[in-house]
Amino acid sequence: MDNDKRKEGIKGMANPTRYGIERVAYWLMRLSGLGLLGYFVAHIYETSNILRGRVGWDDFLALTQTPEGHVGMGIVIAMCVFHTVNGIRVMMGHGGVGVGKPTRPDYPYDPASQNYRHKIGIYSAIILAAIAFMYGMAVMFGE
Repeated sequence: MDNDKRKEGIKGMANPTRYGIERVAYWLMRLSGLGLLGYFVAHIYETSNILRGRVGWDDFLALTQTPEGHVGMGIVIAMCVFHTVNGIRVMMGHGGVGVGKPTRPDYPYDPASQNYRHKIGIYSAIILAAIAFMYGMAVMFGE
């Protein structure tokens, strides 16, 4: 391995072409979790504006009734659906569902836990998140 490969750092670690769909699911799970945490904090702040009365509530709520606000809510919907479906897939994998039979680790090692069942779960989570995003956009934009 030459020195250029060792110096890639975070860029090399985040490269989805090197490790496959499992690494993409790993990063999407972390990013969607952080996004949902940010939404949770923003939602608490937004909801606390009810203390300013009806005028304060309506003024702040007007920020979310813009095209940018609708796209943001669509992204939150997609993150929520992906995080939920992928989380269920991870929990089932930890429980042994769809993992496969353990085999002797002969070289080249092919882990039984990274099989087509889990890849189908990852693709399903991404597809369901995309469908939820498109549905949310259709509802919010009234089409």
